[in-house]
Amino acid sequence: MEIIHVSAECYPVAKAGGLGDVVGALPKYQAEMGHVVKVLMPMYRTKFLYQNDWELVHEGGQHLGDHAFNYAVIKEKTNKLGFDLYLVDINGLLDREKIYGYDDDTERFLAFQIAVCDWLAKWQHMPQIIHCHDHHTGLIPFMIKYCYAFNHLASIPTVFTIHNAQYQGWIGWDKAHLLPAYDSWKWGLIDWNHNINPLASAIKCAWRVTTVSPSYMEELKFAANGIENLLATEWKKSVGILNGIDGDVWNPQKDSLIIKNYDEHLVKEGKRRNKKEIASLFGFDEEKPLMVFIGRLVDEKAADVLPDAIRQSVYQHHGNVNFMVLGSGDAEVENRIDALSHQLKGYVNSYIGYNESLSHLLYAGADFLLMPSRVEPCGLNQMYALRYGTIPMVRSTGGLKDTVKDFGDWQGYGIRFNNADVNDITYSVGRAIDLYNNKRDLYNWMRSYMMGIDHSWDASATEYIKLYESLI
Repeated sequence: MEIIHVSAECYPVAKAGGLGDVVGALPKYQAEMGHVVKVLMPMYRTKFLYQNDWELVHEGGQHLGDHAFNYAVIKEKTNKLGFDLYLVDINGLLDREKIYGYDDDTERFLAFQIAVCDWLAKWQHMPQIIHCHDHHTGLIPFMIKYCYAFNHLASIPTVFTIHNAQYQGWIGWDKAHLLPAYDSWKWGLIDWNHNINPLASAIKCAWRVTTVSPSYMEELKFAANGIENLLATEWKKSVGILNGIDGDVWNPQKDSLIIKNYDEHLVKEGKRRNKKEIASLFGFDEEKPLMVFIGRLVDEKAADVLPDAIRQSVYQHHGNVNFMVLGSGDAEVENRIDALSHQLKGYVNSYIGYNESLSHLLYAGADFLLMPSRVEPCGLNQMYALRYGTIPMVRSTGGLKDTVKDFGDWQGYGIRFNNADVNDITYSVGRAIDLYNNKRDLYNWMRSYMMGIDHSWDASATEYIKLYESLI
């Protein structure tokens, strides 16, 4: 089977969040199962681009409204990621360092999708599946069905995965002229609530729709940022498939980014040594429980309540806990976290920014991972934590609910709470401190047990293959 994945992100080429991790791993596991797997993404100016060898495989031209543009497609020569990687370059639009955050993001990703469809239309054969990820690729299922230049591709089954329904790529109808010519009778397939909505269009036009966990699929029926009714209408073709993690990248036995490697039998000594390194780097007492937050500092992750929750936890629990925050996002939250690090020096510290190496060390050395997310479609951080024997403290939502079982339940191995607020977080910190100080046998059993839980991509990749096969 030949499978085409189209995405704005793919680790380690360019990553802003979980989307990049998924598209960097799922194709590799599918390729290992014997399928021909290709990933198409924009050619950002990242380190990966300049550190690897490429060959030009196609050059073409298309239009973005009245603007003609040329594009090129290059392929990574060595298959070093375990699948065929193709980058689409459009000068003036995709030749940027960052993935998102530009005023012309609408034009950038429209042009990218048009170029992808144009290139596929030039192939001498047809792939079996086109799998699109999130709104940046959401118009492709519509384009290959109803845009005149591409509609001979309409027989190719399309799968669309919603990684986060909060972001839908809204485009005003004043920019409708930027789309390739299409059957105007089908305008309703790109419209939702008087805007062109790429996410909604993909839900309408793709052959199958998936989300990244079963619980998130259920939650979208009631909280999907305005498209609840659409998902309710299309539920028969929708399914939740839990993401996995890349066991080659996230493996404490072989991880080159941590101080001491370990497995479930050596977890106590391995984590102690990594924790000692963290304590020396950030001024912590290594005898106290270390709780970390790793992720984007945005409302979705409940980062706005994090500073007050940390402050109250430190005071209420008499300083018997340390907190480390790694992330970036909302400038106000960043400043509050930074100020807290100075006010509660020795108890709280932070690294504002993105640091892949440090994140691995924190998973390896921390005792607890805090994830108070308001929205968490799947969540990968809690799975990384489990893999490294770090107890996840999570709000019961989305994929967090599917992957973490509270230690108060039979064979539980995590801490769950209901509300993304200061009181619930502080109470959960208290439970964690009590577990750490007073229930060491249970604590040590939990760490070893959770490391044996299989959250690899094997099962998820198999589910996707079965889904594809049902469409062919």
